[in-house]
Amino acid sequence: MKKKSDNHYFLWGLTAFCAIAASILFFFSLFRIDDILRLFGRVISILMPFIYGFLMAYLLNPVYNFLYGLLLPRLKQRIKKPGGGEKAAKGLATALSILVLLIVVTGLVWLVLPQVVTSVMGLVESNLLQDSIQSATIWFDQMLKDNPEFEAAAQNVYKELIETVTNWLKTSMLPQLTNLMSGVMTTVNVVKNLCIGIIIAVYALSGKRHFMAQAKKLLYSVLDVSRANAVLENLRYAHGVFGGFINGKLLDSLIIGLLCFVGMVILRMPYAVLISVIIGVTNIIPFFGPFIGAIPSVLLIFLIDPMKALYFAIFVLALQQFDGNILGPRILGESTGLSGFWVMFALLVAGGLWGIVGMLVGVPLFAVLYTLCARRIRSRLEDRSLPGDTDAYDALQRIDEETHQRVTYGKGTPPKAEKAK
Repeated sequence: MKKKSDNHYFLWGLTAFCAIAASILFFFSLFRIDDILRLFGRVISILMPFIYGFLMAYLLNPVYNFLYGLLLPRLKQRIKKPGGGEKAAKGLATALSILVLLIVVTGLVWLVLPQVVTSVMGLVESNLLQDSIQSATIWFDQMLKDNPEFEAAAQNVYKELIETVTNWLKTSMLPQLTNLMSGVMTTVNVVKNLCIGIIIAVYALSGKRHFMAQAKKLLYSVLDVSRANAVLENLRYAHGVFGGFINGKLLDSLIIGLLCFVGMVILRMPYAVLISVIIGVTNIIPFFGPFIGAIPSVLLIFLIDPMKALYFAIFVLALQQFDGNILGPRILGESTGLSGFWVMFALLVAGGLWGIVGMLVGVPLFAVLYTLCARRIRSRLEDRSLPGDTDAYDALQRIDEETHQRVTYGKGTPPKAEKAK
């Protein structure tokens, strides 16, 4: 009996110690938040190759599953050694998945980058830009010729401008060159992380079943069976939402970019490749993406031909209507289940927190959180013998405390009681 009492006091003391330690740690973190964020950023920088690798493996997972399912029966028939067919199928499916990634990236760079560079150089070297500079120069020379006082003032401005440029070269140019070198080193670091990430993606794809088995083993060792089952169910749902949304959005944006290129070629629009790439890439961002890509594209064409800019605006509007009402729902389906209001909310909040990356993952992330909260609310209502359907609360005045009957507002009649479903 005394031993049980001692254990009781020990648990209480341990709980009090943990609470005090957590309070001190929280108080300390408030005053060292900058150091904590710097440490967190350092840890993320170290783990970046793993982040790239897991991201590539996640995006290649549908390709891997397709190839593995295609190769496994054939290799099992050819390799009679126990387990040999599975190992060969894993290795071959992993290698082919990485090969698909490299082919797609190389093909895009090889096909798109030269065209984009040509379009940009053509814009810089266009007669429009030269004519604008020439017209401005002629106007300025005429103003100086006809206005001696203005010419004197212009010479003073010219001297001040020369001094300003000189000071800028001395005080700002060197730091900018240093930042440029830092940017080059950052680019080299990103390329290094991507190369290492490809190797990590190989390990992640080939050993994903073993890693998942280890994770489930750990989960069931920490939580009871019912909670572990609930966690696995929620993770499967999150995987379905993220995978369906991201892969579907990539496919949808690829199709929209190709359709935009075909339409611009038919309509004989300038900078077809450059603008099609802009439209396709920005279309990945839900809701705001079409506007982000269309506005600069229209302005770019407007510099060449205002009427073609008008035609392009109409074409893009029709293309986005086709995507939003026909193509997008066909590919994405109800992958998120969010209304337009919550989509905009998720984009603004996640975009404000994490920028472009937040706008890409904000909608599926919020959809998962929204669904988990809705399931929890429904479960608590059902535990209280209350309806979990939202429509059941339409026109609700109150719920009777004793009978749990719903009292609703009648149309022109006194409130009436209705049994809870």
